[in-house]
Amino acid sequence: MTVLGSSDPPAEDELDAGAGVARAGRMACFCPPGAPAPGVAPEAAPESPGVATLAVGFALSVLSQSLALGMLPLAGRLLAPDLRLMSAPYVAMLLGAASATFPASFLLDAFGRRAALALGASLGVAGGLIMAWALTFDLFAPFSLGAFWLGVAQGFSLFYRHEAALGSTPSARARAAVIVFGSGGLAGLVGPGLAYVVARTEPASVFAGAALAAALTQVLVLALAVLTTARAPILPPLAARPAPRPDWRAFAAPSLVAGLAWFGMTAAMVAAPGAMAGCGIGVATVFSAISWHVVAMYAPAFFTAGLARRAGAQSVAALGLALIAAAWGLEFFARDYWRFAAALIVVAVGWSFATAGASLRLYRVANPSRAMLAAHDAILFLSAIAGAVAAAFWRPI
Repeated sequence: MTVLGSSDPPAEDELDAGAGVARAGRMACFCPPGAPAPGVAPEAAPESPGVATLAVGFALSVLSQSLALGMLPLAGRLLAPDLRLMSAPYVAMLLGAASATFPASFLLDAFGRRAALALGASLGVAGGLIMAWALTFDLFAPFSLGAFWLGVAQGFSLFYRHEAALGSTPSARARAAVIVFGSGGLAGLVGPGLAYVVARTEPASVFAGAALAAALTQVLVLALAVLTTARAPILPPLAARPAPRPDWRAFAAPSLVAGLAWFGMTAAMVAAPGAMAGCGIGVATVFSAISWHVVAMYAPAFFTAGLARRAGAQSVAALGLALIAAAWGLEFFARDYWRFAAALIVVAVGWSFATAGASLRLYRVANPSRAMLAAHDAILFLSAIAGAVAAAFWRPI
């Protein structure tokens, strides 16, 4: 790699080897997708050296997200001037996530992993603090604004799985993405569990406490992003190694399937807390159900790759959509905690299968570029927004 500010052009053999050229603003070195760390043989490093770091960062981001999942629908129901606006904070969070997909892609390419992921986490810190302040003074509009900024952080964090895949060899992409995605299952149990404890001990401040905890978790994500030395896996054009062109025709089907899964899961998840409250189920118990829901969203990722190898990615995705449809029926007729919890677990497992199956299909057949992955994630979040809006009019209570 050439030194920043050096007047000597890079040697031709450096360019052929894929060495990058540093430029102002870049906070991590340039390394091509799939290239091992300097001095490490390719067969010894099939996965990006940053996979473990990305897994921890994603787990912390899911922890922050899970703290908001149980709180947003209930707080929105309490603060909204009209019940039809109860899902507005959740929609704002999804809008923030959708609006972050392409900027995250550009910033990761232009400035590197450390700078981009640190920016996303810092916006999440601001969002959590704004939400806590708004909840303290019962302000609906600022609460929705804070949810938007927390959603921006979520949009950045969802790119962690793509970063892991792009930074690994083609044969190791699925494993790297699964490691990162599955790490969220462990964090998903901790978040609502903390909120459950707060709800039991300080019921009057449970929502503000959950928002503050979400902000503090984003501080940990920020610290991890700043302190890590993981490299960015994308090169400028001169240094990049030849790669197959992205196949946008192969992009359509996986994105459609995943979009349907995100619509169905979000509609069921946003409707459930309000429906549970309408059935006389307490806030602490609602957080318990959300806890299992979040675990079920990410934990299946550890075995979906193996299932996809045996049955095919399309079959796994189809099974996921069938489970989501079954969960809708179960939730619609639920009137007690156990049936609501079962519906949330089933819809989460279905979402995990459909999302993983679609992602694996995308990686294998579409040769995805970072722009394609950003478009894929944008479709997912826009579908989730539609599901959250639908939940305001479909309330199984």
